[in-house]
Amino acid sequence: MTTRSSDPAFAKPLPLATQTSAPFWEGLRRGEVCLQRCEACEAWVFHPRSNCPRCLSTKLAWRKVAGTGRLHTFTITRVPTAPFFADEVPQMLAVVELDEGVRIPSTLVGVAEDEIVIGMRVAPVFEPTVGGESVLLRFTKAWAPGPR
Repeated sequence: MTTRSSDPAFAKPLPLATQTSAPFWEGLRRGEVCLQRCEACEAWVFHPRSNCPRCLSTKLAWRKVAGTGRLHTFTITRVPTAPFFADEVPQMLAVVELDEGVRIPSTLVGVAEDEIVIGMRVAPVFEPTVGGESVLLRFTKAWAPGPR
């Protein structure tokens, strides 16, 4: 008898790195968030691409960033968005605006529903996929430093 987790019909999709996006996925495997920065106009770029969306330059360089930012928007799904996400319900889908200004679609983890507030500070969570083939970038509430 197969279980949902071992049934290929319910296997979660894995990200497929392209030549352009490979440095992003490799960074996540190292526990780092890496973004492209245009060397011509200094714009931060996400999703990985071959040309800067602001000035069209091909001079994009990968830079390590903290991965911290603010919650731009979110929704909570109580019905799986696809059968292979049934074990993640409720799903807390989010768009995070990193401190560099780019917005990244992701999910929130380790946060209670009543703690989620637009604009809250978030920090990256590096979550290995089953089998360790990939690492996903998720976010959690960033804890404010205590009084000094």
